[in-house]
Amino acid sequence: MKNISVLGSTGSIGTQTLEVVDQTNDYRISALTAHSNVSLIEQQIRKYKPKLACMTDENAAKDLKVRVADTNVKVLSGIEGVCECAAIDEAEAVVTAIVGIAGLKPTLSAISCGKRIALANKETLVTAGEIVIAEAKRHGSEIIPVDSEHSAIFQSISNQQKFLKRIIITASGGPFFGKSKEELKNITPEMALKHPNWSMGAKITIDSATLVNKGLEIIEAMHLFGLSADNITPIIHRESIVHSMVEFCDSSVIAQMGVPDMKLPISYALSYPERTVPVCDTLDLVKVGTLSFYDVDNETFPAINLAKDAAKKGTIMCSVFNGANEAAVELFLNGKCSFTDITKFIETAMSKAPKIENPSIDDIFMADDFARKIVKECV
Repeated sequence: MKNISVLGSTGSIGTQTLEVVDQTNDYRISALTAHSNVSLIEQQIRKYKPKLACMTDENAAKDLKVRVADTNVKVLSGIEGVCECAAIDEAEAVVTAIVGIAGLKPTLSAISCGKRIALANKETLVTAGEIVIAEAKRHGSEIIPVDSEHSAIFQSISNQQKFLKRIIITASGGPFFGKSKEELKNITPEMALKHPNWSMGAKITIDSATLVNKGLEIIEAMHLFGLSADNITPIIHRESIVHSMVEFCDSSVIAQMGVPDMKLPISYALSYPERTVPVCDTLDLVKVGTLSFYDVDNETFPAINLAKDAAKKGTIMCSVFNGANEAAVELFLNGKCSFTDITKFIETAMSKAPKIENPSIDDIFMADDFARKIVKECV
């Protein structure tokens, strides 16, 4: 059995990872981390009996210590505790399912120990892709993508990276496909959280609705697969059956398909290069009937163009793009800005971004703080 740590175990990807553990019986849990959901992580601790657990919220950590005092788990707190869980000796793989730039430092901690990274935290590569990829090579750490799109690309490329010409990355279009700019002005958080195909956390669901998520995925794909943003084409695919495609130099296109269920890419990231027992429903193309594809409406949904612009301008601009989005989504979910303000605020932050060559990790977090400050000033 393989020992794994799950960072963000109470979130959407984290809980589905534990479902994969239950279905396959191939894994033992070494460490679990969460932000503040004490009740759920207590249940997980009692079921999976990890050596370490961490809450990034200090008060939640104190509460958890009391609740699990009768167990052998060591309870840690803060980002330092998450990094310790990521680097625990016995874990061979780490599922990084923390949302946002908060996942960067723990991922680097796991990489420094040479562990396999089952990467569900796209912001790690968006904000610090060059640094992360270089560190992974230096320490012999594998990065296997968990995002359904990047898992599809990874599977489709196989061992033919040298022949890769273009990536075609699919997007569901979210709940507002086909709507006009005017119609988007009155979108509420409740409306934006109703994704047509996927069950995800609130932040990622909003990102899907704005298409910011696809912009983040384009930047992530650049670092994972060594292509420029110009060689990554986003298209709308409403059924979420084709998870992405690759085009080779001879014009052959290979796609990976499956039902929209995150347990499949999670399982593959942990078991690669092997495949395990079925963890989701079988795809029935006859029942699906039709697969449809459309161009992205970049005028109504400008996020992808903003992301490509950030990618061309480098690491700091990508950090600003991501940080501004995280801050804007939080404002929207709290009813403090409109849906269309999200991309407006990102554009404003990018227009004021500092220029830093060869940025350090500290520079990246500085840019993130800068972007959040600019967004707050927009309200």
